[in-house]
Amino acid sequence: MTTMNQKFVRRMSLCAALAGLSVLFSVPAVAAPADVPVRVEQIDGRRSDMYVHSPSMGRDIPLQVIRAADTSTPRPTLYLLNGAGGGEDGANWLNQTNILEFLGDKNVNVVIPAQGMFSYYTDWVQEDPVVGRAKWETFLTEELPSVIDASLNTTGVNAIAGLSMAGTSVLDLAIQAPGLYRAVASYSGCAQTSDPLGQAYLRSVVEVMGETDARNMWGPYDGGEWLRHDPTVNAERLRGLSLYISNGNGLPGPYENPALPRTPQSPPLLDQIVVGGAIEAATNVCAHRLAARLDELDIPATFHFRENGTHSWGYWQEELARSWPQIEAALQ
Repeated sequence: MTTMNQKFVRRMSLCAALAGLSVLFSVPAVAAPADVPVRVEQIDGRRSDMYVHSPSMGRDIPLQVIRAADTSTPRPTLYLLNGAGGGEDGANWLNQTNILEFLGDKNVNVVIPAQGMFSYYTDWVQEDPVVGRAKWETFLTEELPSVIDASLNTTGVNAIAGLSMAGTSVLDLAIQAPGLYRAVASYSGCAQTSDPLGQAYLRSVVEVMGETDARNMWGPYDGGEWLRHDPTVNAERLRGLSLYISNGNGLPGPYENPALPRTPQSPPLLDQIVVGGAIEAATNVCAHRLAARLDELDIPATFHFRENGTHSWGYWQEELARSWPQIEAALQ
């Protein structure tokens, strides 16, 4: 095991303890329209790496883009977010799932940010020594959509989905940017940020795994920003969206089979069972709390509570496919 992987496992183990409180060949770059601040490196007929400048963060943000199967007419866009590593650690949708095969016949543009480690894809109140100048909400909801629409000739209709850390973020982004998305899919995320369990989970990502101070993100733990970004507290603002939320119970399932192949970015199977099981059990509590709140408000949502399964990619691949008909319907 490499030193990096050992460090990752140690962080994940600490994370579980805290949360348990309850290269393809690239052809030369091609030019984008002159008025669009983007650089494109074409990978193949449908795949490209895009670099879009973020004025708020003062840097170019890398994106992995998969074009719709048929681009003869404008198509909608699915923004797909990675987990705590932000895709920077190699544990991302392209490396860990069959997403390219799955999207083979899908008429949707998929945009996957390839940065955002430990950031919760939100606007941090101050610059941080680990995450830097983080203004992800501004970038994803204000700066990026018009660039994607112009570059990809989209319909302007969007959905957003994400897992783990981003399972929280996608709900929050939809609340903070009303009207931007029609559908939201959250896989194994914690939909609370201001109560003890939600804060413990979030701090386990930012402070234990990220080794930085979550107060740089939203200020004092008892401050208003933690409430403002809490999807359960602000659930009324999810009304009218097509919502899909899924979670396992933390017990070993079909993807804890030692006979299955594992990618270089996968944790050791024992850690997937023990650490991933503890994390998924914690987010399961979060998901049930959100379900109760939406039911109280009479806001319709699809919840899929798996009988087993840990906090791992095999299940998120399944959930993307399971949620796809609902996402697709909302994008029409």
